[in-house]
Amino acid sequence: MAASVFDSPLFSQLFPTGETGRLFSDSASIRAMLLVEGALAKAQGELGLIPEISAAAIHRATLEIQIDPGALAKATGENGVSVPGLVAAFQAEMNAPEHARYLHWGATSQDIIDTGLMLRLRQALTLAEAELRRVLENLGRQAEAFADLPMAARTYGQQATPTSWGAVVAAWGAPLLDALDALPEVRKQSLWVSLSGATGTASALGECPPALRTALADGLGLQDPGRSWHTDRGPLLRIAGWMTQVTAQLGSMGQTLTGMAATELQEVSLGETGASSTMPQKQNPVGPSVLTALSYQMGGLTAGLQKATSHQFQRDGACWFTEWMVIPQIALTCAAALQQASALSGTLQPNAQNMASSLQSGLGLIHAETLSFALCAKMPRPAAKNEVRALCAEVTRTGKTLAELALAKHPDLPKSLFQPDAQLGQAPADALRFAERVRAL
Repeated sequence: MAASVFDSPLFSQLFPTGETGRLFSDSASIRAMLLVEGALAKAQGELGLIPEISAAAIHRATLEIQIDPGALAKATGENGVSVPGLVAAFQAEMNAPEHARYLHWGATSQDIIDTGLMLRLRQALTLAEAELRRVLENLGRQAEAFADLPMAARTYGQQATPTSWGAVVAAWGAPLLDALDALPEVRKQSLWVSLSGATGTASALGECPPALRTALADGLGLQDPGRSWHTDRGPLLRIAGWMTQVTAQLGSMGQTLTGMAATELQEVSLGETGASSTMPQKQNPVGPSVLTALSYQMGGLTAGLQKATSHQFQRDGACWFTEWMVIPQIALTCAAALQQASALSGTLQPNAQNMASSLQSGLGLIHAETLSFALCAKMPRPAAKNEVRALCAEVTRTGKTLAELALAKHPDLPKSLFQPDAQLGQAPADALRFAERVRAL
């Protein structure tokens, strides 16, 4: 097995990351850092901090020169960061020492690495947004089409009251819509440029470091935080938190679909995937299981990131290194969950007949709550609860349905109390409201 399922040709279709996978390679990291170095030189040239001719030469070269990641391995191992080796390799490759000497002028490694990471995370969020919209469109169609399709709602794994398939789908999708609505603010509050020098004082960045930082932010299309954030890892926590929220909600969907696809229920079809190697009758819930597994993994990753955000003093190597290990995995975990959910949500098919069978399988006990409140018109609430509890025990003992026993004792009760499609409450409205929100995207 590969060290990571995200880098494995064998598992590439089980844990697909799409274009996001390309953002977290050594080559992509180097390319992003070079873009930062080029934009920094350009901004410094425009502000007169370095010669404009040198700034232009550096900026142009950062767009053209390719650096082999393997060539930086020795220097990275010695220095603990890749930037010193990158700067040296770039200056040698540029072959123009009169200009190259101004590369990385006054900045520190963390400025370049953190800003380069933000460029990649910005693209990762863009890709996540596009995939999330596809998931929501699929769920919106399901919610609208099956707003009134009755099924058993379950709490603690047991039948509780009737709901509808459309409402179940809407319950998965509503938090995802909220995440989509929150994304602009996440970008604004998190996609920050970093430029504050060795210890956050910007002492080597010229006479007006804030102006330079603003110019760099404008050049890269990032936000200017107005301060150093070398030890404030809030931006990374906010981005990771958004990705965790999405992945967790998709994991919840996966958990429920796994249960609904169980042989005893088969309330939903998941498409053509999930063949067993020895049992022809089986269709394993592969996609839902992937979503659940990814949500489990995300929990461990975010715990590691949370620990790593408590930096010591003005810079902290160990915490920073930990971020390098977990943040790419967080982004890829979210990307894989969205890819899998997009494919899965497009193939879901509810089995109305099996849903109806599940509703009937409990001898009508699923209507106990409704009956209890109906009897409150005749007697105090405690007495109604006690009577229904006794009726439920009689159902279990005799095998008669709750409707038979309740109507025999209270023939004036409406039969609709025991009809699932008449007891859906707000489920259809919730499903249609969700579908309307999706259409408005």
